[in-house]
Amino acid sequence: MSTSSARIRVLDGHNDLPWHHRELAGYDLDACDIAQSQPQLHTDLARMREGGLAAQLWSVWVPCSFAGDAAVAATHEQIDFVEALCARYEEMVPARTAADVRSAWGDGKHAALIGMEGGHSIAGSLETLAAFAARGARYMTLTHNDNTEWADSATDERVHGGLTDFGREVVAAMNDLGMVVDLSHVSAETMHDALDATRLPVMFSHSGARAICDHPRNVPDDVLERIPANGGIVMANVVPKFVNQARADESLGRTDVLPDPVATIEHVVAHLTHLREVVGIEHVGIGADYDGVDETPVGLEDVSTYPALLTALAERGWSRADLTALAHGNVLRVLETSEA
Repeated sequence: MSTSSARIRVLDGHNDLPWHHRELAGYDLDACDIAQSQPQLHTDLARMREGGLAAQLWSVWVPCSFAGDAAVAATHEQIDFVEALCARYEEMVPARTAADVRSAWGDGKHAALIGMEGGHSIAGSLETLAAFAARGARYMTLTHNDNTEWADSATDERVHGGLTDFGREVVAAMNDLGMVVDLSHVSAETMHDALDATRLPVMFSHSGARAICDHPRNVPDDVLERIPANGGIVMANVVPKFVNQARADESLGRTDVLPDPVATIEHVVAHLTHLREVVGIEHVGIGADYDGVDETPVGLEDVSTYPALLTALAERGWSRADLTALAHGNVLRVLETSEA
């Protein structure tokens, strides 16, 4: 590892360990103890330490097939699991604010924050949204892969043309609650509507640049160009079908796809390079989506590999200040702004 990227703490925007652990072990930390090596996961304590993963916005996600009270209850179970991690492992402590993160780091601990993925988890209720905020949820992704009754998803049929009036009420309520509006997974129209509606910086907790990989899950340049004025952040992910055009074409059923296209660290570097060019160094971050996907790029296999990514960027001229902003400085600013 180059000296310019050594010992830079990472605050990643999106990791799906809670749901993956539920699938593998039903949240039983005796059956799947992340203090031990867990090669079937992308995440365990040893690899977190190796990668400098000093804080995480742990994703509390449930599938869109969960609806109503079932979605609400299962999302609360996901938050229970993050709390259980902190109760069991001395090196992990709960955090809600940027100050909490810095305090945890001062004590040599990992700061565990919570981010909700999918507006279906509130079951159409602003009171339920407030209850999740009270439990520490710091962002909510407005949709997952399917539309909600009030917002269009990037990967579903266009129904609302963006946000409905209630969708704008959700954004306003999130601003009031200090929850960051997360625009990963939403349609481009929803992105624009949310940027029009919000009073506070938005985030893309795990997205790429559509100019580099033409997939609807990625952010088009006309949206990226609005991020500096909003003050928000775009956090790049490592999902092969969102970073590699051949893999995107394969996943979308496009013709003339190369056989077995392989995603690598270079694809992620290309996204970060483009994001920086469009939004500026103050508005980029990392939201890898580890444990939310079956496959990862060559060179970025799991949470131990953040130093490899930072080193690759350092070799392309990113300064230590740039890398620190990317790794945690920018997302801490967004969290702090929403708190105020």
